[in-house]
Amino acid sequence: MTTVAPDTGVGPLLRSWREQRRLSQLELALHADSSARHISFIETGRSRPSEEMVLRLAEHLDVPVRERNALLVVAGYAPRYAETALDDPAMGALREGMEQLLRGYDPYPALVVDGTYTVVAANRGIAMIMEGVAEHLLTPPLNAMRLTLHPEGLAPRIRNLREWRADLLAQMERQIALVRSAELRELYEEVAAYPVPESADGQNEPAGPPSALSFALPMVIEHDGRVLSFVSSIATFNTPMDVTVAELAIETFLPADLETAAYLRSLPS
Repeated sequence: MTTVAPDTGVGPLLRSWREQRRLSQLELALHADSSARHISFIETGRSRPSEEMVLRLAEHLDVPVRERNALLVVAGYAPRYAETALDDPAMGALREGMEQLLRGYDPYPALVVDGTYTVVAANRGIAMIMEGVAEHLLTPPLNAMRLTLHPEGLAPRIRNLREWRADLLAQMERQIALVRSAELRELYEEVAAYPVPESADGQNEPAGPPSALSFALPMVIEHDGRVLSFVSSIATFNTPMDVTVAELAIETFLPADLETAAYLRSLPS
């Protein structure tokens, strides 16, 4: 996913991250226990940063793990963080832990996605919501954004599609600004171009009672003749040391009203 050109210097890249974080050279220097003069020399190429300094600056600039590897390579050092495939035997404990967590959320829908929103694991609650989605969207690898926003996906059944769609696209824009991924940009352009189903035209009605909207925007969706309302929660791994793990996110859909909660609990286990 990294889009760094091989001839791009580490100095300009670090400057770009600093400017994106809206920090001055002095502010970054204070955080990284350095001097503004040294930061300036690094950014202009007058000084080659040590491996330790690259990692220290990347940490204080909150640079994603994949991009930290890219900075190290451009600076002339070996990548520090491995990128282990999720099906690698070394990831066995992680896979089991995620599957156990997803089962624990049943009957509430929950799934795990990678950095491009590819679904790597899901529970039965997600399978329930996906009923009626076009078969071609359910052919692996599944993509959460396509499943949600495609006209043959969930989109026609989402009552507050315009609000939910705008929120998802804004989330993708923030992610693109953070990781600078060409693959993610391509996905964004694809899903943003999907036509909005006619059923969403003129959507101005509230997504639910005021109490359901007071803390988070819900996804209000039709299912099996009912209207269900969910709020989304996203969790990531703390202090990841592997690129694959760093880009995983666990998303859960919790009932936003008592009716949805009661219906989910009534489903056969």
